[in-house]
Amino acid sequence: MTIQTLDATLPQTAPRPQTAPRSIARHAVTAARILLGLVFFVSGLDGFLHFLPQPTQPPGEGAMAFAVALIKSGYMFPLIKGTEVAAGALLLANRFVPLALVVIAPVIVNIFAFHAFLAPDGVGLAVVLAALEGYLAYSYRSVFAPMLAMRAAAV
Repeated sequence: MTIQTLDATLPQTAPRPQTAPRSIARHAVTAARILLGLVFFVSGLDGFLHFLPQPTQPPGEGAMAFAVALIKSGYMFPLIKGTEVAAGALLLANRFVPLALVVIAPVIVNIFAFHAFLAPDGVGLAVVLAALEGYLAYSYRSVFAPMLAMRAAAV
């Protein structure tokens, strides 16, 4: 028997894939998703259950007026906090992540604007939330591409 004949009788195996380097970059999307989900799930629940400590310093006049208006509307504050809980739960469960990112985006924009214009002491967290949202939206960009089409045909 020749070597070619022996080689033909042996089972062919697929080439072994090269393993990706072990680094934080491999898990960055998962870490960002979980971190963003935790922040919104916990802060949303806190809006209903009040288990996080409240700030010791009173907010500025504009920030206080804005918060009071949201609460006095009767529906807006529970709507925002309910949205945070739902989007946070979806992000944590790794289910409907693009939908959760779209739903939570206006909340993040308002958090950023609130801290940029009314309460600058918390702008750091707002920047981190915006960066996590941006990174995740970029990571899921292929899912958002059809939504960003200039003209779309109805089905």
